[in-house]
Amino acid sequence: MKRNMGVTLVAAAATLTLALTACSSAGSAPSAGGSSAASEPKTLTIWDYESDESAMGQAWAKAVEIFKAKHPDVTVKEEAQTFEQIQKNAKIVLTGDSVPDVMEYNKGNATAGQLAAQGLITPLTDAATQYGWESKLAGSLATTAKYNDKGLMGSGEWYGVPNYGEFVGVYYNKDLFAKYDLQVPTTMDEFVKVMDTFKAKGVTPLATAGAEYPLGQLWYELVLANADRSFVNDYQLFANDVDFQGAQMTAGTTALKDWISKGYIDKNVAALKAEDMGVSFIKGKYPMMVSGSWWFGRLATEMKADWGMFLFPGNALHPGSSGNIWVIPTKAKSPELAKEFIDITLSPEVQNVLAEKGGLPVAGDTSVITDAKVKELTTNFDSILKQDGLAFYPDWPVPGYYDVIVAQLQALANGNKDVPATLEGLGKAYAQGKDDLLNG
Repeated sequence: MKRNMGVTLVAAAATLTLALTACSSAGSAPSAGGSSAASEPKTLTIWDYESDESAMGQAWAKAVEIFKAKHPDVTVKEEAQTFEQIQKNAKIVLTGDSVPDVMEYNKGNATAGQLAAQGLITPLTDAATQYGWESKLAGSLATTAKYNDKGLMGSGEWYGVPNYGEFVGVYYNKDLFAKYDLQVPTTMDEFVKVMDTFKAKGVTPLATAGAEYPLGQLWYELVLANADRSFVNDYQLFANDVDFQGAQMTAGTTALKDWISKGYIDKNVAALKAEDMGVSFIKGKYPMMVSGSWWFGRLATEMKADWGMFLFPGNALHPGSSGNIWVIPTKAKSPELAKEFIDITLSPEVQNVLAEKGGLPVAGDTSVITDAKVKELTTNFDSILKQDGLAFYPDWPVPGYYDVIVAQLQALANGNKDVPATLEGLGKAYAQGKDDLLNG
């Protein structure tokens, strides 16, 4: 549902009970031609964990409506779950006899990857070709859909299909920008000048939080400012080894240390949580907040000042990914109907509901959006997709890395570690986690 470095990562870390090492190769998909129309099951059971009021919930309702119109003889059973329920119990449920035909599930090595490696969800490569998902979900969007025999994302068979996205950008208080006659920065130099202006006026420029995910995402933005796609593939997909004392990591971590030292960030950042960050920005204490699209709805509801969002200045790569993925359990009774339902969620009718409601469609039409802020959000996301600029989240490569990043950056912010020591701590944990995944 959300970014792994964000709110749902915390929930997932607390509830995840799936094994973190691959134990078998994925099983074969059920035969597409094994049953006639007359013998095809007449029930489609769907599990998801989106609220009815959310953009995704409204889009899935539209998908069900379209499916029912095409298949009036099929009974559609929609069973609401919670993220925690599915995350905690997926392995147990999917080995039983009462499984859904299609379900929403979290992407990544330690989640969908493990179900794929254990043979609990169906390979969808043939369906991706048949329905054209390969062309609709190209580049970094497809990375979270594919897993190899060890459950590592980015290669191998298709096992899931995303249909919305998420990303990290810069929210800004337009009223405070106008007060000091400032324009939206488009380069890193301009961004620094804006922060210097606010600092000179006694205003701390950036809202962030070091006790949870936000500071790690800001750090990753700064690393990505010096990186390219090959670095992302090395770091996230293990294409090659990563030098944690190399240019990208050193430049990004040094910049973060400098920004803290110069007062661009609150001196107590190590103790602040994401909620502290968000509430302070909403109340107008800070003019800018570097965080994800998941804050959009709350700002639209609660923020009194005028506000907007721009992409991290100068970056071609940004933290972000596809949203959660639809998967089909190996024991599903109606896999062909499930594939058709998944395809409907990528249809223009459903994607445009996502667009109108701020759900960041992966194949939507921004021209249908009438709300100015929703259009700004979606246009920003589209510009990232056009550059193949989704770089995933910094904690994704190995299990348990979220806590490592938080702890190491807290030590940096508190002055207990310098840049080389911070990178040494990050590198050791990464190397151990990578070895466990590849050889465990």
